[in-house]
Amino acid sequence: MKILLTSAALTLSFLAAPVLAEQVVDVSKVNSDLIATKDGKKYTIATVVKVDGIAWFDRMRAGIEQFKDDTGNDVWMVGPSQADAAAQVQLIENLIAQGVDAITVVPFSVEAVEPVLQKARERGIVVITHEASNIKNTDYDLEAFDNLAYGANLMKELAKYTGEKGKYVATVGSLTSKSQMEWIDGAVAYQKEHYPQMSLVGDRLETADDAAIDYTKLKEAMTTYPDITGILGGPMPTSAGAGRLIAEGGLKDKVFFAGTGLPSVAGEYLQNGDIQYIQFWDPAVAGYAMNMLAVAALEGKKDQIKPGLNLGLQGYTDLTAPDAANPGLLYGAGWVGVTKDNMADYDF
Repeated sequence: MKILLTSAALTLSFLAAPVLAEQVVDVSKVNSDLIATKDGKKYTIATVVKVDGIAWFDRMRAGIEQFKDDTGNDVWMVGPSQADAAAQVQLIENLIAQGVDAITVVPFSVEAVEPVLQKARERGIVVITHEASNIKNTDYDLEAFDNLAYGANLMKELAKYTGEKGKYVATVGSLTSKSQMEWIDGAVAYQKEHYPQMSLVGDRLETADDAAIDYTKLKEAMTTYPDITGILGGPMPTSAGAGRLIAEGGLKDKVFFAGTGLPSVAGEYLQNGDIQYIQFWDPAVAGYAMNMLAVAALEGKKDQIKPGLNLGLQGYTDLTAPDAANPGLLYGAGWVGVTKDNMADYDF
């Protein structure tokens, strides 16, 4: 059960109330001034994700629902049943027709959503995006971290297990998923500089954020390149697809994995040693943070949304804007790395 706070009690409760175990997002230090509204005004804010019904976005929904309970704003999450750019665009079109105040989006394809987000902004709807560092039609894009550094760290972990040598394959949800492409860019660049005896084989595998497709495409890659010793996973479901492939194929201790994942999805494979390392940020906190920025923008507090901003959420306490030409691109600084040794510390 979550706590519903009235607008009058919101600021006081954020500053003084202890964090409850039931809460998915620690709001004990949240920047309540940023989301305080004039005369208790409430906004309608919809979050549109790549695909509904997978663990990653189930977790994001939990953060969004907590934001609703904490603030009283009318916020919710929607997404297509399968990763489909056209279906995501249609959902945004529907929200524009409804006249929502703001839309936060995790795009499946940045290129596909650009025109519809331009339309939304022309209608006066605030747009906040995530995992879309190259997007143009947004008020702010909030990234959890520097994408190239995230990918470089994945490569460091993969190289540990492969002995810094051998062939590896890489996956992305889509070749138009800018953030995931940058993760792999960062990983490959780090590999080329530090591990010359390793090499990427084949093209990046597009898996549509679907573990079954991950499994199939990785199996095909292993047939084409039977000497692969590493799998670098961009999208979260690859952790499950790779784990299943390694377990079923008797490839444990022969093929190693490092990539984005969640304990709820990949825990069995981590525990059994089929995969070695997953890395992630908390999508619940990201969903909460996007809604915070949406309210702040709607309240005309854009002067506060700048480098150094502290949202008071883990990983978002000192936002940076590394691209001087694009001050709306904001970065947090937080990811966590999980192996079987510390997976019990993360229950989602």
